[in-house]
Amino acid sequence: MSVFLRSSSRRRSILSEPDVNLHRSSAAEIRGACEGRRPPGGGGQQGFGATGGSLPLPGLLNSALDCSLHRSHGQIPFLLPHPTSLFTLQEQMLASSSPVISAFSISTEPCGHLLANKVDFHRGFSSVTHGDEEVDRGGENEEVSSCADREEVDSVCKVIDELFALDRNMEAVLDECGVELSHDLVVDVLKRFHHARKPAFRFFCWAGEKPGFQHDSRTYDFMMSILGKTRQFETMVSLLEEMGVKGLLTMETFAIAIKAFAAAKERNKAVGIFELMKYYNFKYGVDTVNCLLDSLGRAKLGKEMQVLFDRLKGKFTPNLQTYAVLLDGWCRVKNLLEAGRVWNEMIDKGFEPDVVTHNIMLSGLLRSHKRSEAIKLFEIMKAKGPSPNARSYSILIQNFCKQKQMKEAVLYFEEMRESGCQPSVVVYTNLIMGFGNQNKMDMVHGLLKAMKQDGCTPDGVTYNSLIKLMTRQRMPDDAVRIYKKMIQNGVEPSIHTYVMIMKSYFQTRNYDMGRAVWEEMIEKGCCPDDNAYTVLIGGLICQGRTGEACKFLEEMIEKGMKIPQLDFNKFAADFSRAGKPDILVEMAQKMKLAGLNMAEASG
Repeated sequence: MSVFLRSSSRRRSILSEPDVNLHRSSAAEIRGACEGRRPPGGGGQQGFGATGGSLPLPGLLNSALDCSLHRSHGQIPFLLPHPTSLFTLQEQMLASSSPVISAFSISTEPCGHLLANKVDFHRGFSSVTHGDEEVDRGGENEEVSSCADREEVDSVCKVIDELFALDRNMEAVLDECGVELSHDLVVDVLKRFHHARKPAFRFFCWAGEKPGFQHDSRTYDFMMSILGKTRQFETMVSLLEEMGVKGLLTMETFAIAIKAFAAAKERNKAVGIFELMKYYNFKYGVDTVNCLLDSLGRAKLGKEMQVLFDRLKGKFTPNLQTYAVLLDGWCRVKNLLEAGRVWNEMIDKGFEPDVVTHNIMLSGLLRSHKRSEAIKLFEIMKAKGPSPNARSYSILIQNFCKQKQMKEAVLYFEEMRESGCQPSVVVYTNLIMGFGNQNKMDMVHGLLKAMKQDGCTPDGVTYNSLIKLMTRQRMPDDAVRIYKKMIQNGVEPSIHTYVMIMKSYFQTRNYDMGRAVWEEMIEKGCCPDDNAYTVLIGGLICQGRTGEACKFLEEMIEKGMKIPQLDFNKFAADFSRAGKPDILVEMAQKMKLAGLNMAEASG
């Protein structure tokens, strides 16, 4: 299928240009490039070897084509240092592991609480010693430097940890703490509990009633974000209305509500927020409309996005970003016909498609499995403009890596460098995952070296990708080493980091280490989500510790989390195999007496 798009100067099929030299369409040419022959029009391809020097691309490719992890305990690249002091359990395991590990050990300084200290198994919801928190990428709240006293934040979190689940007078104890409330402190505490909406909301209400303190737009917005992500829409809208009465509404407030409804596929309510803006006389312009359209598009509500756009025509003046948002929305649902229509309308309105809109279409074609047409579009960009940027190359490289076509991915990577586009951490991470999934760890090593030489610092996604590679190979000890390097380099682990390692230890039946990872996560102030609880509870059941499993299941529900039905059914089967078939029934009766509804929790 060919999508006909209009050029700003003449109508043409932008994806079916006959006169473009597609030198990568020939498999023979690709093979030739990997054997040392230069592709037509291409410069000398260079890659980095293990020593950091430059060598021809074939040397980089062929150096590890047959290198697989056919070993009981594989190695990670030596530039990721191995720790000398994890806690005793890990030390004992490493002593009896493959000599490959000790051969690659590098002495490093201890870096604090790295699975080193024990904590009580039934601790609450957040750390009381560290202020680090997970911030979801793309979240509603931008990271702002906090001026709050970390010790005071820890003190408040400790009270919530210890008293919320016990249903004691948490508020009275908080009153006695003598903490000086500030907006930064409230936000920091809410961050610690951003997966636990019940304790978060209870603290938020307590703070709002304290004399001399009033919530501002930022504290309201953060609480709304927590409620929106847990689909507590009635309470979320109540807060929004409360903000309206106090005159605290901002564009960010409405964006949080719109995104929450859109993510839950509540299309009418998402559009209804727009009407609520008018009720509060909140002036909106093209940026506001673009935000709403983008929220609907990202939630894959393409039809609703288009209906709203058509309804608002004449009430605002669309800009190029408006059409880019519409284009992206249709590409996300793989509707290339509508995407083509939006493209042509954009041109009719006098807008010149830029590299951003071209990249959106490039990604949309690949998402719709139209790679040949995507490559044609890419070649047209090179020949006639706008010239591909780093994002353009990244889109193609990512697709080749996902399809396990690493030779082609490396060719575009080298072309990217020759064109003057600096490879980003995203590009390197995609290549690392691509080669890692093929067990070509020498290539992973070479890419990490190249990253360092390019001044490209690994981010959280890169480290998580390396950890994922290790855990897929059932090598959690190596995953812990990467985690340690992550901490040493100041990269904040996410909840996903801990869950991957914990799950891997449980899969290898090392239950003590799995529990130690959970404790480390709590010590680092990383609020467990429903997935983290599910992994922990499953591991405890497999270990035969059904009593502890039930305590964490209760804790999970008390915090306002929902247990996915699939996981709930699995727990029931696991309990039955463990000789405790009636344990969930007993637990449901106990929770009913406590005013909790287990049926609602298992949604």
